[in-house]
Amino acid sequence: MPPTSPAENKALVLEAFDALFNKRDYTAAERYWSDRYIQHSAHIPPGRDGLFNLVRGLPNTLRYEHRVILAEGDYVIVHGRFSGHGRPAAWIAADIVRVEGGKLAEHWDVLQDEATEADSVSGLPMFGDRFPA
Repeated sequence: MPPTSPAENKALVLEAFDALFNKRDYTAAERYWSDRYIQHSAHIPPGRDGLFNLVRGLPNTLRYEHRVILAEGDYVIVHGRFSGHGRPAAWIAADIVRVEGGKLAEHWDVLQDEATEADSVSGLPMFGDRFPA
């Protein structure tokens, strides 16, 4: 398979995240994630099955949205919010994905709870232009 462009990789990551986290379409997600997927997150069990099983165990209210996405070569970084996962605060994430052969092959992340306006020392929201309700 020929290498994919950074623009194609960005589109692939967004389609994959939407299929898995928002639509819960595991059949489609299998087409996006490599069966040799390497998971570096401390919060997610190893491999594609570890990720899929984690999502299966989360409430159906789980939502993913992104704001900023950057790509260079085979790497994509996306700044996003995971909400509706059953915890008091949404997670703000910087997900780093390596694409190989048109599939998500490897993943790292940085996660933190979304701050409220009262908790934000900077006085600015962590995601978008508004604080969570």
